Amino acid sequence: MPFLFQRKTGTSHRVMNSQTIWRVLNRLCQSVAETRSEFAGFTFTPHDLRRIFATDLVNNGLPIHIGAAVLGHLSTQTTRGYVVVFDEDLLRHYQAYLDRRRAVRARDEYRPPTDQEWTEFEEHFDKRKVELGACARPYGTPCSHEHACIRCPVLLVDPKMLRRLDEIEADLLARRQRAESEGWLGEIEGLDLTLSFLRDKRARTQRFARKVQLGLPKSRRDLT
Repeated sequence: MPFLFQRKTGTSHRVMNSQTIWRVLNRLCQSVAETRSEFAGFTFTPHDLRRIFATDLVNNGLPIHIGAAVLGHLSTQTTRGYVVVFDEDLLRHYQAYLDRRRAVRARDEYRPPTDQEWTEFEEHFDKRKVELGACARPYGTPCSHEHACIRCPVLLVDPKMLRRLDEIEADLLARRQRAESEGWLGEIEGLDLTLSFLRDKRARTQRFARKVQLGLPKSRRDLT
């Protein structure tokens, strides 16, 4: 595992090289053509098995975005190139998947939200806005870290606040120097922990800032 084409050599199994697989498949194609003349001249490659597998997945109802994950594709467009189906088949299979998922959930979960529910939903996200960015805690949950945001794993730092992280780091280093001179060992340990969280968040935010940002969807208030 996970290789499909293997052969036993002595007491061990070894992966077959691509040229050997090609030869085996070509011999099979020739043997089929001997009894079925319409297949004369047909060739088959190892990669064709991957296409057949992808087609079988989607034709049997697996949503194409899950098929893309199984095949290791970064885009569903790549998977669509593998799948031998029409666009309407893709839409039908995906809709059938959604219908099956919704059938096992309570019907009232899919009703339109009331104005009060929508207002509460938007207010929740307003409360998640903090100085350094936004809190990624699940909807409807309070802050469980008493707003110690630098140490919180769900803090999403806004790339625009990287300079503010530098200012906070400078302040923490000054406090650490004072704690070291005063012999406050417990304070030093806590400051070192906070510094490690801060530097990790800064590194992740810098990596994130180099990627293309699509932005967040606008709320109803922003659209009116």
